[in-house]
Parts: sequence; C-alpha cells; structure tokens
Amino acid sequence: MALFERRHTHYITSIVCGLTFALLGRFAFANNALSGAGGLLMLGFLVLIPTGLGAITEHFSPAQPSDSWSFIFRSWGAVLLFLFTAFIFNLEGIICLIIIGPLFMVLAAVGGVLYRLLTRNRNSGNHKTLVVAGFALLPFLAAPVESQFAAPDDFRRVENTILINAPVEAVWHNIIRVPPISAQDLGPSLVDKIGFPRPVEATLSFEGVGGVRHATFERGVEFIETVDVWEPLRRISFSIVPNTATIPPTTFDEHVTVGGRFFDVLRGTYELRPAGPGRTRLVLYSQQRLSTRLNPYAGLWTDFVMSEIQSRILRVVAKRSEAEAARATSASIAAEEH
Repeated sequence: MALFERRHTHYITSIVCGLTFALLGRFAFANNALSGAGGLLMLGFLVLIPTGLGAITEHFSPAQPSDSWSFIFRSWGAVLLFLFTAFIFNLEGIICLIIIGPLFMVLAAVGGVLYRLLTRNRNSGNHKTLVVAGFALLPFLAAPVESQFAAPDDFRRVENTILINAPVEAVWHNIIRVPPISAQDLGPSLVDKIGFPRPVEATLSFEGVGGVRHATFERGVEFIETVDVWEPLRRISFSIVPNTATIPPTTFDEHVTVGGRFFDVLRGTYELRPAGPGRTRLVLYSQQRLSTRLNPYAGLWTDFVMSEIQSRILRVVAKRSEAEAARATSASIAAEEH
C-alpha cells in the first residue's frame, strides 16, 4: 500500500508541477510588458508553454519503460487542470479556453515525447535537469525576441450556399431586411453553447447604394453595414464595422472581440442565382481579418464560427422565403378558383 501511495504521490506532484508552470506562463505573458506584442496569443505562450508543461510533467513522473505512452495522460491531466483553474478563477473566457484546449493537449504530448527523446539512454540526473530547465526557460527567453515582430494579417473568406424553393423576388425581400429572429427560428448550435451571441435582426435605412443596415445580435452586439453594391434581385454587398459603443466589454473576451486587434469582419455579400423554375441558389460570403501569430490554427475556429453563423441565417431566410412563396401560390390558386 505504501508503494501504491508513493507512486500516486509522484504522479500528483508531476501534474501539479505542470499546472504551476502553465499558470506562471499565463501570468507572465498576460502582463503589460508583453500585451502589446500579443500577450497570450504569442507563440511563446500558445506553443512553448504547453510543450514545456509536457516536458515538466514527464520529468517529475516516476520512471517508465521507453515504450510506455502513459505519460500522455499525465500531461493531459495537467492541461485539463490548467483549463479548469483558468475557468474557475475567470482568468480566461470560455471561448478562449475551448480554442486553446486542443492545441495545449497536442503540444503537451509533444513536449513529453521530446523530453523522452532528449533524455533517452541518459541516466545522469544533471542531464535531465538541464533538459527540463531548457524547456521551462525557453518561452520566457523567446518572448523578448518574438515581441520584436508584428503578427501577420490573414484575410479569409467564408462562403455558405443554400438552395431555396422560392423565386428570387421572395428571397431578395428576405435578405435586404431581416425581421426579428427568435431562438426557435435558429435552432440549437454549438456556437451558442460556447458563448457567441445569436443574430436578432437586420434593418435597412433605404434601398440602394449608401443604404445602412444595422445587424443586431444578442447582448448588445451591433454591426453597421454600409451598402456599396446594389443589384436588385441579384446581389447586395456591404462593408461591416462593429458598433463598439453598443457592445458591452463583457460580451467577448478581448482575444475574440470583433473589430479588435486580433479579429475583424470586413465585408458581407449576398448573391442570388436562379436555379430553375421557382428556385433560387442563395450564396452568402464574408471577409475577415485575422491577426495572430498562429493564423492557420486560429483560422480553423474563426472559419467554423463564421460558417455556422452564416449557415443559420441562410436557413432562416430559406424558411421565410419558402413560406412566403407558398402563401403566394395558395393565394393565386384561390383567386383562380373564384
């Protein structure tokens, strides 16, 4: 029993050491000195901290056979404990934690593998100490160097298409202005569960170039959309600017704020394409700016969220347009019968 308890004490110690390192990294990269360079969105935090966590967790774990992969679960335990701690103490918003979670899990396992490779066939405690010290110090040594480089801009396009059993006239009517949308109209979605506000409605000041749409979402989120392309029954396109005066600071975490330094939605376009008698293919696409040091990974999440939001709006438009077309058909039939 003593051996069993001692082994588990070692495991707990290794996980706590990994957690402590991750928390230290979180506070270090969130300070004012590094916030201007990206802070928690720097590679030093997003890549080197979880890699170091995996190495540290493995270093303080009991010796295991070289072919044992159990160390992965210890590093994952440390990551999950870090994410849970950050959530409980409100260190980060749930959206950010969900986004970095998979990245941390993978890189923590990579850190454990690298530590094993670098210390394989080396029984010297000094060598292992030097290796783990290198993993622990690297994020903080790399941060001043990384801070000298600006994050690259990545301009991304997300497109969604839906086939609607309604003529272009009915569809056009339902896209230039979008009457209030209920939660039942939208249906459930993962983006709701992770904290993104639902779309509510879109108004239009007047029809034509220069018209201003106000697209509102829940929790005070509003976008001002100025029409610069107006082709009746064919296309409407507009620039998008978030109305920061109406968006409460608690709606988004600073790292995912629309219109912030890391992410912005720039344009939106609806295109209507005839798809046969009484049918319309509606295309909605948007352009976003992503400015992080890990754009390929962050882009997976922003593309998913934007695609889900756009897809839900298209489904609402389709449902309303088809209902409107059905009413028009019924009225026409009734008129013919009389």
